[in-house]
Amino acid sequence: MMEYRGYRAAVVFDDEIEIFHGEVIGTRDVITFQAESISGLREEFAASVDEYLKFCAERGQEPDKPFSGRIPLRVSPDVHRAATESAKAEGKSLNAWLSEKIAGAVGATG
Repeated sequence: MMEYRGYRAAVVFDDEIEIFHGEVIGTRDVITFQAESISGLREEFAASVDEYLKFCAERGQEPDKPFSGRIPLRVSPDVHRAATESAKAEGKSLNAWLSEKIAGAVGATG
């Protein structure tokens, strides 16, 4: 995973044409780049993000930002109570407990 200015990118290598393809993830906008080397890939990633931010500024629009980590969540009072009790029983805050459960459900860490 590559990261630049808070944006992250996933990269694949096309063995047939020997080129790296990258795409910024975590945004609704499409930001892509490619290069033939790792160093070139880093440069193209940075240039693509910078160009995207410049393009948004020129148009007077807010760039789509990567996910903040905040999830507005509404549940029934009964689910809220049960989750709070479960978290407390494990000696955790409700936020920490929910974060752990969600991460486990999607196979993620942190």
